[in-house]
Amino acid sequence: MAQQKLYAGVKLRELRTKAGLTQKLFADRLGVSLSYLNQMENNNRPLATGVVLALASEFGYDVRELSIGDSERMVTDLREVLADPVFAKDSVPLADLQLVSSNAPGLAKAFLDLHRSYREAHDRLASLDEALGRDGSTLRVSPWEEVRDFFHYCDNYIDPVDRAAEGFVQAGKGLQELFDEVGVQLRRTEDGPLRHYDPASKTLSISARASLPTFRFQALFQLALLTQDKLLDATLDLARFQSDEARSIAKIGLANYFAGAALMPYSQFLEVAQTTRHDLERIAAHFGASIEQVAHRLSTMQRAGAKGVPFFFVRVDPAGTITKRHSSTRLQFARFGGACPLWNVHRAFETPGRFLRQLAETPDGVRYISLARDVTKSGGAFDAPVRRYAIALGCEVQHADALIYADDLDLNTPQAFEPIGVSCRICERANCHQRSVPPLERRLRADVNTRGTLPYTLDS
Repeated sequence: MAQQKLYAGVKLRELRTKAGLTQKLFADRLGVSLSYLNQMENNNRPLATGVVLALASEFGYDVRELSIGDSERMVTDLREVLADPVFAKDSVPLADLQLVSSNAPGLAKAFLDLHRSYREAHDRLASLDEALGRDGSTLRVSPWEEVRDFFHYCDNYIDPVDRAAEGFVQAGKGLQELFDEVGVQLRRTEDGPLRHYDPASKTLSISARASLPTFRFQALFQLALLTQDKLLDATLDLARFQSDEARSIAKIGLANYFAGAALMPYSQFLEVAQTTRHDLERIAAHFGASIEQVAHRLSTMQRAGAKGVPFFFVRVDPAGTITKRHSSTRLQFARFGGACPLWNVHRAFETPGRFLRQLAETPDGVRYISLARDVTKSGGAFDAPVRRYAIALGCEVQHADALIYADDLDLNTPQAFEPIGVSCRICERANCHQRSVPPLERRLRADVNTRGTLPYTLDS
């Protein structure tokens, strides 16, 4: 295979500027002509081997920083953003994207930030759902919502915590051995809460009614608090939450994240997921985890250089209220209240123990494959309450080849995709038979002499 040419004009200019040298002096120290240096700085010519060696010997420059990885990642990000239906359908040539990422990375980053702000504006519009139900005009984000948004805007992937969890279990030690190392007694109890830690006696008690996956998860959660406290606090410091309550809730969320990442280590989990083509039952059996734990973990596989399929994950209760939502896709969720009633996650309660599949299209034109299933959490006794949820896992249809669940679906027929939205208040579909309330930003017209699907029509 031919060696890829290295264009690094931006980094070359940055190094020269940092050293305070003119182009002439810089060219002399690199052993090249002034015109040759000018061409390299403008990415008209690649860096010669001699120049790379001179950068290392003359300036002590770590040549690994000349890697084109950053440029390639930026090209990938630009292509993903430009696939958004908000842009024209005419695709931007790859050569143009490569030119921008190499010669004007600052401009490319600004464009990516602008698009991210555009998407965040849609989320803020969704928050008006809640504002309509409040007294007064002040829209204050609750601690719970602040933490939820923190994970959402991190693409549900926290790199330092994920890598720490992966390293934590690589030694192959069992739970009992890990607790012995920190001097904590681990026991199961018939009475009491699901998990309780007594710092005075250094005893962790986990309910005997908990399933084995839940027991392991709760044990790893406590190990995260006992062994990774400094890492969790450092991550929280960077997040700069607005209240102590939000920080406390986020610490629980980070410990939960660590537990899931330790139960299903990133590299091993990614390999098993790809090998099984994301068969949730086979993955769960391999790691001794629950279906919900596996689905949640799949939504976190966004490590740079080793990304998995970008999934969304959501959990709803029988009333349709979203209790968990994580996404590394473009799909928006209703921030408050219920999700679109046309989404298959609501039908999962009707078919316990079965996976439901759905091809769906959102108002922005993006198409998804969605997988839904009910989740029942027994209280472990006849008189204990049973909690019921439904979970949905999905991705954009372009990744369907990686899913075993998509094998016999008709992905090429537009009519196979059901129209779904985010929530009725921000959905623009005018002819939805399940619409409960009008959209926020559309004027209504009512005709007493005519009744269609809705008792009103929407202005364009």
